Amino acid sequence: MYIPRPNQETRIPVIHKLMEEQPFASLVTMGATGLFASHIPMVLERDGTEFGRLKCHLSRANRQWRDFTPEVEALAIFSGPQHYITPSWYPEKQESGKVVPTWNYAVVHAYGHLRVIEDSDWLMAHLESLVTIHEAELPAPWKIEDAPADYVASQIKGIVGLEMVIERLEGKWKVSQNRSEQDRAGVAKGLAELDTTESLAMKALVDQRN
Repeated sequence: MYIPRPNQETRIPVIHKLMEEQPFASLVTMGATGLFASHIPMVLERDGTEFGRLKCHLSRANRQWRDFTPEVEALAIFSGPQHYITPSWYPEKQESGKVVPTWNYAVVHAYGHLRVIEDSDWLMAHLESLVTIHEAELPAPWKIEDAPADYVASQIKGIVGLEMVIERLEGKWKVSQNRSEQDRAGVAKGLAELDTTESLAMKALVDQRN
C-alpha cells in the first residue's frame, strides 16, 4: 500500500483498535485461478505475538479455502471511517483558490500465511468468540447453545476455519494531516455541521491528528 509519511500509522494499539471496531474485512489471496477475495468478519486475538492473530471461517462451498497458495501471503483489509472532503471547507479556498476535493479515510492491511482448520472444536470455539463479541451490547444476547445442538453441529460441518498469524501490519490514516492548521479546523467544522455518523467519525480522526 502506498503510504506517504504523514499518513503512516505504526502504533499497534491504534491499528488493533480499528481492526476490532471494524472487524468486517476483505480477505484477498492468490491461487491457481488468480486473485480471490471474500468479505467476512474476523476475530483479532492479541495472543502475545508481535502483531496478533486473525481467525475467521468460510463456507465449504467457497473455493477460496481450497484454491489459495499457502506459500503466498494473504492480505486482510480492514476499512475504517471514510468521508468526502470538499475544498469549500478550506479557508485557503478564499485566500488563493488553490484547493481541490479529496477523500479522507483510515485503513489497515494485515499480511500473513493462512492455515486451514477443519477441527470441530476449534470451529466451535471460534464461533463462540465471534458471537460473544458481537452479541455483547444487545439487551438479550443470543448464545450458540440457544440453537439445537444437532443443528449447530450440522452448520459447523458446512464451514472451514482460517487462521493467520499476522506477519506485518500497515496502517494508513489520511485525515487532512497535509493541510494547514486553519484548513484542518475548517474540515472539522464542516464535518461537524453535517452531523452524520460517518462525518462525526471522521471528525474524531481529524481532531486526533491535530
